[in-house]
Amino acid sequence: MIIMKKDATPAQVQHVIDEVGRAGLRTDVSRGAYLTIIGLIGDESKVDFTHLAALPGVKEARMIEAPYKLINREYSNAYGETGTRTVKVGNVEFGGPEPVFIAGPCAVENREDLFRIAEQCKAAGAHVLRGGVFKPRSSVHSFQGLGSAGTEEAIEALSWLQEAGREFGMPVVTEVRGEAQVDLVAQFVDIIQIGARNMYDQDLLQTAARKKLPVMFKRHFGASIEEFLCFSEYIAAEGNKDIILCERGIVPMGKGKSFTRYMLDLAAVPVVQKETYLPIIVDPSHATGRRDLIRSMSLASIAAGAAGLMIEVHDRPEDARCDAAQMIQPSELKEIIATARQLRKIAVK
Repeated sequence: MIIMKKDATPAQVQHVIDEVGRAGLRTDVSRGAYLTIIGLIGDESKVDFTHLAALPGVKEARMIEAPYKLINREYSNAYGETGTRTVKVGNVEFGGPEPVFIAGPCAVENREDLFRIAEQCKAAGAHVLRGGVFKPRSSVHSFQGLGSAGTEEAIEALSWLQEAGREFGMPVVTEVRGEAQVDLVAQFVDIIQIGARNMYDQDLLQTAARKKLPVMFKRHFGASIEEFLCFSEYIAAEGNKDIILCERGIVPMGKGKSFTRYMLDLAAVPVVQKETYLPIIVDPSHATGRRDLIRSMSLASIAAGAAGLMIEVHDRPEDARCDAAQMIQPSELKEIIATARQLRKIAVK
C-alpha cells in the first residue's frame, strides 16, 4: 500500500494512481481522517516500490505480507479505521454493537407460507428475512428451488420475498447460484448471498460485487481461513467492501459426520476478526443440520464474538421440501434472540 502524506494534494494522489496504472495494476483508494492510502490490485512484482516511494506526496510504500490486502486490518488501521466495518442494510447494521439476526425458511415454496413465517420471525426479533429461490443441492433429483423451474417462476418467488420484506420491515437476502442469476436477483434483494459451494467461483464473486449491494460470503466447507479471506478479496477488489462473512461449518474428520452435518469452526470467528475489519456472522443451521443443536451453537457463536446469526425457521417444518431437520420453530427463535442479546452484553466488552 502507498501511504500519502497528510498534506498530499489531489494531483499528487492522482499521479501515484497513474503510475500504478502504467504498470498494469488497479488501485483502491481509501481516504481516512488524516491520511489517504492507495492499495494495489494485481501483480505487485510489476511495480517498482522504490520509484513509488520517491513520488511527490508519498510518505511510505509498504508491503502487506498477507495475500488478502484490501480487507486486511493493517490496511484499514493505516488510515485510522481500527474497528469492525459497519455494513448498513437499511436500518440494520452488521458489525455494530448489537448482533443481527437473519431468519426465514430454507426455501421460498409458496407465498402463504413465506408471509406467515416472515411475520413470526419479525415478531421473534429477527432483523433480516432469508429464503432460497435458487437452491444448490447435492442431488439433481432434490428440490432445486422455485427459481429452477424457469424465469417466470423465479421472478414470482423473488417478488414474494421482496414483498414480505417490505411488509414486515425486513431487508431480504437470497443466494445466487451462478452468474446468470445475478442481474435478476439484484433487482429484488438487499443482500446477495454467495453460498459455500460457490466460494471459489471468482467470476461469480466479481459479478455479484459489481452490483454494489452488500454481499454475504459463506465459507466453503473445505476451505482454510486463509482461502476464505483470499476469495473475499475478489469482492473488495471490485470496489465493494460491504462484505458480510459467514462461518457455516467445515467437513468433520472421521465418524463425526454421523452426528452433525458439518463441524462448526467457532475459532474462525475471533481469528477472522483479528485478520480483517469485515464483520463475520455464523450459520448454525447448516453447520449442525439438527434443530436440537441450534440454540447451543447460536449462543456459543455470540459468545465467540459473532456479529450475528443466520437461522432457518419454519412453523411447519414437516411440510418443508428441504432441510426440515434443521429448521426451528419461531418460538425457539424468539428465545434464542432474547438470550443472545443478554449474552452479548456479558461476552463482548
